[in-house]
Amino acid sequence: MASNVPIEKIRNIGISAHIDSGKTTLSERILFYTGRIHEIHEVRGKDGVGAKMDSMDLEREKGITIQSAATYAMWGEHNINLIDTPGHVDFTIEVERALRVLDGAILVLCSVSGVQSQSITVDRQMKRYKVPRIAFINKMDRAGANYDRVAAQLKEKLNHHPVKLQYPIGAEDRFQGLIDLVQMKAFYFDGESGENVREEEIPADMLDEAKLRRQEMVEGVAEVDDTLGELFLADAAISNDQIAAAIRRATIALKMTPVMCGSAYKNKGVQLLLNAVCSYLPNPKEATNEALDQKNNEAKVILESDPAKPFVGLAFKLEDGRYGQLTYMRVYQGRVAKGDFIFNQSNQKKVKIPRIVRMHASDMNDINEGQAGDIIALFGVECASGDTFTDGTVSYTMTSMHVPDAVISLAVSPKERTSTANFSKALNRFTKEDPTFRVHRDEESAQTIISGMGELHLEIYIERMKREYNCEVIAGKPQVAYRETISQKGEFYYTHKKQTGGSGQFARVCGYLEPLPADAVQQYEFVDDIVGGSIPREFIPACDKGFQEAVKKGNLIGFPVVGVRVVINDGAFHAVDSSEMAFKTAAIMGFREGYAAAKPIILEPMMKVEVQAPEDFQGSVVGQLNQRRGTILSTENRDGYLIAVAEVPLNAMFGYSTDLRSATQGKGEYTMEFAKYFPVPKNEAEALMAAYREKQAAEAAARK
Repeated sequence: MASNVPIEKIRNIGISAHIDSGKTTLSERILFYTGRIHEIHEVRGKDGVGAKMDSMDLEREKGITIQSAATYAMWGEHNINLIDTPGHVDFTIEVERALRVLDGAILVLCSVSGVQSQSITVDRQMKRYKVPRIAFINKMDRAGANYDRVAAQLKEKLNHHPVKLQYPIGAEDRFQGLIDLVQMKAFYFDGESGENVREEEIPADMLDEAKLRRQEMVEGVAEVDDTLGELFLADAAISNDQIAAAIRRATIALKMTPVMCGSAYKNKGVQLLLNAVCSYLPNPKEATNEALDQKNNEAKVILESDPAKPFVGLAFKLEDGRYGQLTYMRVYQGRVAKGDFIFNQSNQKKVKIPRIVRMHASDMNDINEGQAGDIIALFGVECASGDTFTDGTVSYTMTSMHVPDAVISLAVSPKERTSTANFSKALNRFTKEDPTFRVHRDEESAQTIISGMGELHLEIYIERMKREYNCEVIAGKPQVAYRETISQKGEFYYTHKKQTGGSGQFARVCGYLEPLPADAVQQYEFVDDIVGGSIPREFIPACDKGFQEAVKKGNLIGFPVVGVRVVINDGAFHAVDSSEMAFKTAAIMGFREGYAAAKPIILEPMMKVEVQAPEDFQGSVVGQLNQRRGTILSTENRDGYLIAVAEVPLNAMFGYSTDLRSATQGKGEYTMEFAKYFPVPKNEAEALMAAYREKQAAEAAARK
């Protein structure tokens, strides 16, 4: 931080919204008006440069924000630390971690589309971290723009208490400027990029409407602020300063949401929004930040934004920079300087800080120290996302972020054998950077499985592996963990005989297989019913081992066999030629003989799927589940939302997240967990068996 900026003049804010509401365009204008950049580039502009805050090549190509980008700017005497966050639901963790460390936010809404599905998600995240926000209704120049309708949706859909601080002069293609209802002045934005703000008296034909709206605004604030409420009830004269102070108190207390409007693309209204950020959003001292004291049974401690107190900082985001790991950190208390030693509270490791920078999107400016209220970035500090650092005198940890469960998985492998090292490097880095990106190895299918928040999320990571690690990846749907079982009793009577030079091999096992009851705890049971010593005692464990080996791979599609009881009741041995090995082989072959007679079937995993979507989409949600061979267990309507619970085969769930989002305008969400195994329909079973036989034939041909 510029050390001459007092903490009262610092604002840490984020810009969040639904996709395509204009967040990045708004950030670009803020940077331009505060003098941080000298020319404006559009997100999908013809010059191909792309917005400053979208610094990744992929972001510029796709015209979307993928990673949150941090920057800082001076507006008058105020220092604004700004984070532009993605709007796409797949990158929800980027929004989550930005809001975790910010003191205030701008919720951008489109004047035509209004409150959309992702606006609801982002608002839920803001409420989770108690972040005060200003609503900015953007795109007032678009056909169909309606300021009042969108402000009303804030109340209907998000349960806010919206108070309109402005009144637009015209709308759509006649949108000219704004009336500020606090100062009762009209503002116009002249110059090529709207950089000259012209203040005028309110046009005569709009004065009566403006007075009416000012009265509404004062009433709205008076409802939630006692000081202004008393003046209002007493019919006292209320000054502009008193109104502004009341708006600030009520906004910081999360009792109201100031509503403003403009058009970032047409350069109107952004400077007034910056004034409001400085006037109405909290400085770091006014935000409540809690830590847990590890030495005192995790008692809650309020952190004070005081540079003189012991240092506490939270690493909230990691990036792989040109010079190694770049760790974004919010300093909550105390100060930290280059060369200081700090302690990572998760593993008690002591690290030295070699370099501190302030980020301006992908550019870095070196600084010597950061203090309470700052958002800085450190080089050379190894840690994970969400680690707390202190100076060692206190043992505090910050509460972690909410990490949603993954909804989709893909099986991935490197195209070339030579890029295996880069493949594992990339996976290690991405899992460290992004808690919603998970990797595990499925032992059964020997596949590497990546899981994430949606198809776009995983697509972006596969593309990044190709670009950043020069590693082409083959992605396919993960192998479903099928099982095989038997449907009736099957007998076996097998003799294993082998004569070579010297002693041979001889063993005979007789008995039967039968299905275990449905509620059995174990999936395999061995029963020894041998009487009269037809198989000597010392060979019984070898038989058990053979059967256990055999259940690992069924004959139908090569998956494990479950729910089976193996009983041996007779056999024969040879005094010289019988051995453990001979009985183990006889058991394996005997099992196969009995298995073929016991009418084996294939089982598939059934998932318990819970879908939430607005009740208007009930028909399409239920229809989609039925299409995927789902059995609806229950549906209920709660607060305007449908909650449907169904059992659906896992094999039919691939691609469901995309289908559900497109059928519900992006508003549907689902969770799924394993429920049980269930027999596969006949036609599916035949297709699986045919594919398995083909695979075996191909492998046999390859061996020749």
